[in-house]
Amino acid sequence: MITLIRHFCGLVMIFMIQKPLFMLYTGGIGLKYGIKDWLLVIWHGLPIDLSVAAYLTVLPLLIIIVGFWIQALPVKRIIQVYDCLASLLLSSIFVSDTVLYPFWGFKMDASVLFYLKTPKEAVASVSPFMVVLGIVVILLLAWAFYRILIRALRPLDVSYNKVLMKVPVTVLYLLLIAPLFLAIRGGLGESTMNVGHAYFTTDQYLNHSAVNPAFNMLSSLSKNSDFSKWYDYLEEERRADLFDGLYDTDDTDTEKLLNTDRPNILVMVLEGFGGDFVHAVSGRMDVSPCLDSLITEGVFFSNCYAGSYRTDRGLVCIMNGHPGLPQTSIMKLPAKSSALPSIAGKLSDEGYETSFLYGGDINFTNMKSWLYGAGFKNVVSDVDFPMAERHSNAWGVNDGITMDRLLSDLKERKDSPWFAGYLSLSSHEPFDVPYNRLPDKIDNAFAYTDSCLGAFVSALKQTPVWDNLLLMILPDHGFRYTKTGLSSDPHVHHIPVLWIGGAVREPKKIDLFTGQCDMAATILGQLGIDHSDFLFSRNVLSSSYTYPFSFYTFNNGFCFIDSTGVTLFDDDARKCLIDDSPGSEMRLDRGKAILQTLYDDLGRR
Repeated sequence: MITLIRHFCGLVMIFMIQKPLFMLYTGGIGLKYGIKDWLLVIWHGLPIDLSVAAYLTVLPLLIIIVGFWIQALPVKRIIQVYDCLASLLLSSIFVSDTVLYPFWGFKMDASVLFYLKTPKEAVASVSPFMVVLGIVVILLLAWAFYRILIRALRPLDVSYNKVLMKVPVTVLYLLLIAPLFLAIRGGLGESTMNVGHAYFTTDQYLNHSAVNPAFNMLSSLSKNSDFSKWYDYLEEERRADLFDGLYDTDDTDTEKLLNTDRPNILVMVLEGFGGDFVHAVSGRMDVSPCLDSLITEGVFFSNCYAGSYRTDRGLVCIMNGHPGLPQTSIMKLPAKSSALPSIAGKLSDEGYETSFLYGGDINFTNMKSWLYGAGFKNVVSDVDFPMAERHSNAWGVNDGITMDRLLSDLKERKDSPWFAGYLSLSSHEPFDVPYNRLPDKIDNAFAYTDSCLGAFVSALKQTPVWDNLLLMILPDHGFRYTKTGLSSDPHVHHIPVLWIGGAVREPKKIDLFTGQCDMAATILGQLGIDHSDFLFSRNVLSSSYTYPFSFYTFNNGFCFIDSTGVTLFDDDARKCLIDDSPGSEMRLDRGKAILQTLYDDLGRR
């Protein structure tokens, strides 16, 4: 038992040592960063370190158990070889990550494999001396790591020869698998271990310093892909010709819907609150009376479609103006997502204070690292609420509680301007809410969120905050209310989007085809802020928006909608599931061009 504990602690010690060494080499010294920052980096990186240490301890555990029953097995020698190889691997990853970081600006991940396909070019800019020095440092560190680990093997000289001892000792060791599994997974919460567990600040350098390089590298292997070769439908010339002009809008003659060019902005993202529950979209009267009432008071985008089908994609659509991706999530690729422009980042550059509130596990789907990378400086999640409130819902803190907290936070703000984001969670499976108005459980959960929204807005109107506020209300994605029909059908993705607040001049309905992604450029266009780097977001209020269309993706396909009709293409089936009107071939080709361009762009980031 002591052997495994020592082995585990030795690995953790190695990972803790790596962090200050990384910072020393990459510039984390001097006036900007002090001992406190180093300690914070070590502390916040500890959960991932424990996970990797547990992962690397599982095999020695199994070898020891087998050794109880096969006395001839050279257990100690096998583990020594294992530790030698592990030390060499860990030191190679650490040194490579440390050396490359100043050039790349992000932690080394599986994308390095692309460069290793052409080793001559990979080292072309590195002198032979640096190559030799790097190899020497790797070997020296591997030797040091190995010496730390083999000190744990001394108790292995004890053997259990008696059958009566083998059984209880084997059972005892097998029980160790449970805590190791918990450490590997990152606990019992909704989210499994990911790099976001180490993120704790808007300073990306400190976040990167806290991330275990071995975890970042090995976990990214499952995500490794040459994205530019995905959905390679069209010849380059044809793709470029089809894509050219689809997203080109500027702020020329932009219709001004606001009475100020520097409002405070709150974006409320309502979990799964698709058009099926909103009278202004679907015709249903019973579920969302509060939202329907608010729609008559503000600017309502009646033909907007969610960009994807999951929260991690929807948030990126809204905040980054970047369409959802089939088969992968850019939120789970920090090196990619941090390279995207964002509303929060743009407004932060303009002097806005930025914040985000979510009552659930902020590490789920790597959300935490994405939020900080997108420019949100203050992040509030379930851990910032009392323990009793954290479990008021299966996913975290119920909407009534989080909206009360949001209202309180906004009322206390003294500085302007500010940009705040909020994500609800109660209208999600299992739909258990402290509310009982409608007999259908799903309807009732959405009605609960609607009632919370109504109370929140009503209270907000009574405060000075309302006077200079642009409040945008929309869902992260739609909801498939019935089990019949396609989950990717346009009516599922048809969502309500509403702008209200004291900063809005007057109520208005906008019937143009739009998408979630367009809200980024449209908001920035109202503020006169350049959005040319949002490649897939359009200012739909500009006179240059001359070809209205909507585009969204699902798990392995896309849908393109314009005034001529709807084309829904399933890549698994390699055919259109909806395509029954004139112009179908052009819609199909344009949709393919967009999706192909999306992955070409992803491959470049």
